[in-house]
Amino acid sequence: MSNKEYRPTLAQLRTFVTIAENKHFGTAAAKLAISQPSLSQALVALEAGLGVQLIERSTRRVIVTPSGEALLPYAKATLDAAEAFLSYARGANGNLSGPLTIGMIPTIAPYILPNLLHLINAELPELEPRIVEDQTKHLLEQLRDGHIDLAVLAVPTDQPGLIEIPLYTEDFVVVVPHDHKLAGRDDLTIDALRGLNLLLLDDGHCLRDQVVDLCRSADFTPDNRNTAVTRAASLATVTQCVSGGLGSTLIPLSAVAAECQRDSLAIAQFNPAVNASRTIGLVYRGSTSRTDEFATFGTLITRAYQDSIADVVKPATLAS
Repeated sequence: MSNKEYRPTLAQLRTFVTIAENKHFGTAAAKLAISQPSLSQALVALEAGLGVQLIERSTRRVIVTPSGEALLPYAKATLDAAEAFLSYARGANGNLSGPLTIGMIPTIAPYILPNLLHLINAELPELEPRIVEDQTKHLLEQLRDGHIDLAVLAVPTDQPGLIEIPLYTEDFVVVVPHDHKLAGRDDLTIDALRGLNLLLLDDGHCLRDQVVDLCRSADFTPDNRNTAVTRAASLATVTQCVSGGLGSTLIPLSAVAAECQRDSLAIAQFNPAVNASRTIGLVYRGSTSRTDEFATFGTLITRAYQDSIADVVKPATLAS
């Protein structure tokens, strides 16, 4: 029997929603950064207060009950409303201030963060940035779950309920050993990649998929004979492998300054008429009330990117 005076806490609702979405107590506890006993206690308190079983537990499976399925949308709506309330309160003065959790993919974060954090310190001194680096799939999950406020990644993602603001288009460059026949060229076509032993990032990184799609646009599959045994989770590792003679790779322009300063490496660029690039954008929940503020924040990200490539491209190219 439910207690008519009972009112669930946001923490209890968040516990229920996270368990229902993940169907696993351990995963839910990890996402909420609490212990499993605390997670279970919060769920038990919620079910006892409501007088309704929301989650059916067994040693093998976690099942959302019919009552739980019916109440789940309302729990999510309550959490969204609370987040909107806090977001509006933080930005009621029209300025970005307070905590802001920013998700970034690994092929962006190391290369624009130094400039971005400098801009934030100079122009948004009341903002408290918190950085989460992860793959696109996981960032989108955290965004939907409310664990991050926005994400900087390759777009489009075509995810319902999320808004995307394209920020800039970033060219890819080819990284080769210093004595490679392509070293220093700036007139490459996609066909120039044909036959190269391309080292790719591990599965789950969107850059890997983008390079594969780029090759397929010229009707060939990248030759990655070493990739089956060489598994890299960062561009730093991939470029080190190129430096050691294991093959070649493609990296975004913003990574050149950080990753290609060794004498054993050289870069080659595509003909300006060739579309070998990715679009980076800002992604956030459609339910937020901070659209204008996030758009303003997006301009800082674009400036940080431009600063990161200033020493790599010619001034005329940068201005365009």
